[in-house]
Parts: sequence; C-alpha cells; structure tokens
Amino acid sequence: MSPLTSTFLLSLLLTLSLTTSSDLLSDLQHLQSTSPNGVIRLNDQLLNRIISLPRPRPFSFLIFFDAAQLHDKSELQLPTLKSEFSILSSSFLINNPTSPNHLFFFDIEFKDSQRSFALFSVNSLPHIRLVSPNVQVLKDSDHMDPGDFSRLAESMSEFVELRTKLKVGPLHRPPMFSGKQIAFFCLVFIMWVPFAVKKVVAGQTLLHDYKLWLFGAVFVYFFSVSGTMHNIIRKMPMFITDRNDPNKLVFFYQGSGMQLGAEGFAVGGLYTLVGLLLGFVTHGLVKVRSVKFQRIAMALALIVSFWAVKKVVFLDNWKTGYGVHAYWPSSW
Repeated sequence: MSPLTSTFLLSLLLTLSLTTSSDLLSDLQHLQSTSPNGVIRLNDQLLNRIISLPRPRPFSFLIFFDAAQLHDKSELQLPTLKSEFSILSSSFLINNPTSPNHLFFFDIEFKDSQRSFALFSVNSLPHIRLVSPNVQVLKDSDHMDPGDFSRLAESMSEFVELRTKLKVGPLHRPPMFSGKQIAFFCLVFIMWVPFAVKKVVAGQTLLHDYKLWLFGAVFVYFFSVSGTMHNIIRKMPMFITDRNDPNKLVFFYQGSGMQLGAEGFAVGGLYTLVGLLLGFVTHGLVKVRSVKFQRIAMALALIVSFWAVKKVVFLDNWKTGYGVHAYWPSSW
C-alpha cells in the first residue's frame, strides 16, 4: 500500500469517527433537552454507541443504576436517590448553560439493560458510576461508596466535582409548595381571619381551653422524665430479643450503658403518676369539704407515691449496681 493510500484511509477513518461523535452528541443533546430534568434513559444500544467512540471521548457521563422491582425495599431508598439524582442533573444544567456537553446524566433500568449491568459488574444497589473520557473497561470506572449516599444529592455533587474537576454549583431543589398551592392557602387564610378574630374576642379558641394546657403540661412532663429525647437521638428500640431465647423479649436491660425505650416509658409513667397525685393533693383535694375523704385520699396518695419511688430506686439499683439507701440519724 502506497503512502498516499495510507494517508487517505487514515483521513477517512478520522472523518468517520468525528462524524460519529458529532452525530452521537447531537442525539444526546436532543434526548437531554426532551427530558424534564436532563437525565437520559440509557439502554444497551445507546451504551454500545458511546463506548465505541475513540478515546478520549468528548464527554464524561454519570449513571444511576435502578431496578423498579426493588423500589418497595425502604432500606435501599431507590426512589429517593433517583429523585436526588434528577435534582443533581437539573442543577448542573442550570448552573452550566454554556457547557452542558461536558457531562451527561443517565439512568438505567435492570430489566431493560441487564447486559449493561454485567459490563459494569453491578450486583448490588444503590449504585452510581462515573465514566471518564479515557475509561476503556467499564467495570474499572469510578463508583460512589455506599456510605456516601446518606447525604443524597450533596454527596453526588461532591463526587462529580472531585472526579471530573467540573463545577456543579448550588443545588436547585423544587419548592415544597407550588405557586397555585400557595395562592390557595393565602385565599383560605384571608377567608378564615374574620372567623378567627371573632373566636379570639369571644374567648372560644383552643388556647382558652384549660384542658388543652393541662394535657400539654402532663405531656411535656412525661416527655422530660421518660428520656424520650435520648431514645430519639440514639434511635433506641423499645425492646430487644433475648440472645439466649429468641422467642423472649427483653424490656429492661441490665447495664448503665444502654437504655431501652420501655425502660424510659416505665420510669416516666411512675414519675408522672407521682406528679399527678401531687397535683391532685395540692389543688384538688384541698377543695373537698369532707375531712374523712381528705385523710383517706391523702393516705392512698402517699402509699402509691412511696411505691412508685421505691420501684424507680429499685430499677436504678438493679441497672447500675449502685445502691441508694435512706439516711437515718444515728440517735434514732
């Protein structure tokens, strides 16, 4: 083969490859523009066209791997992550209107593209892959660590910026309420104001009901003394399964390093009982005219309160191993 023929063939192949890249970019731009959030549905055929381009490719692409049959598994959070991926894509397009072709966003469904899942060696979800322009073997492309999905779109944005050196920019999340919903709420509020003012002037609102304040005070007291905030922060269960007998449930755990929800509710219930008895004695019992009834009720309140406090002290001694003893003067 003559040098002239070789040069001609090389030029022809280069022209064909450039034409193929240009056609594919045009198709991707069209698919991107028709998607409401800029995410393109990837399939085996489109992936073959992309990986057939000569390297380095003119763009990088981020893929969200999805499986509709796993959407009901709440621990995977696939619908939530897919929505966050859409927010990332739309935010990138909004913040980078002059260079949207440097990075494309794809989602791929397992039922439609099992071959593509195999090419990436994806065997668990959730999974996100970033394919750089120079990547030849797809399974060697960068992927997000499973622990990074907890921060949703923020983690995805940091992953993209770190791997591609592109600036994603601020995330644009949709507002909680649409303009029509806000207008409807405002209209309802304006119509409700005259009736509310009339109720306030007449003293007929819930805030004027002493029963509501009484219930709220008891609830706050129980919430405070039962350790509910501790259970929420530490995500403590109400009970656990006995290690020695799986059919047995443990509601009280011996050891100061752990507190189950049932323990807090039990102690909170006893404290609340004592508090209610104290309130009854100081505010209700004093209004009763019968001295005999006052004495009987006072005795019952003291007995029940003594029993409740004794149970709390016993539980604390059993749980922590520290004894609390009553102090009696030596002269007694």
